[in-house]
Amino acid sequence: MTEQKARKRQVRTRMAKTGERYTAARRHVTKPEPLPPRLGEPPFSEAAVRKATDKGWDDWFRILDRWGGTDRTHTQIARHLTDLGVDGWWAQSVTVGYERARGMRAEHQRPDGFTVDVSKTFPVAAERLHRAFAQPRQRNRWLERGTLRLRTATTPTSARFDFGDGPSRVAVFVTAKGAAKATASIQHERLADAEAVQEMRAFWKHRLAELGRTLQG
Repeated sequence: MTEQKARKRQVRTRMAKTGERYTAARRHVTKPEPLPPRLGEPPFSEAAVRKATDKGWDDWFRILDRWGGTDRTHTQIARHLTDLGVDGWWAQSVTVGYERARGMRAEHQRPDGFTVDVSKTFPVAAERLHRAFAQPRQRNRWLERGTLRLRTATTPTSARFDFGDGPSRVAVFVTAKGAAKATASIQHERLADAEAVQEMRAFWKHRLAELGRTLQG
């Protein structure tokens, strides 16, 4: 939402509270202070954040700027948003958006490292796709043995793994798109840096293509 639209929203809110006409209410609504340029873009759209929190990105940026957000840690910002009534998941998402906009966080960066997301849709049922990840014999057909070590699995929707012998972890989410169609979304977490993000993005795209050939075979 543009600042002009945000101002009109404030005017209408005042009209509802005071009964004033539009012109009178507008005189009492001060123009929002200009924001510094964004150094990065938030992870979700303006429409999504407004629907979830009843405020747009610029609204939250102003609130957090006034509070001194650039001098706070990720945990402090998220806790402050929770205190303002934002639920836990969106408190984290708004925090990430703010940190990106203020240059406090690089793209794909999270408190525990960098994360990359890769997904692909396959012409098979969700149960079969989930087995291709969760069952070692099925997984070894398209992925080198030992690449993933299963931590937990919920059939047929998700599975979590340790990646090799390193500190990173992989979460797989399977979403049914029909009786014989499903999407696998891979979230590879705790990567060291942006270079690792690009490396693992290419790795998973290649592996998912191989999984597709295996399933078709």
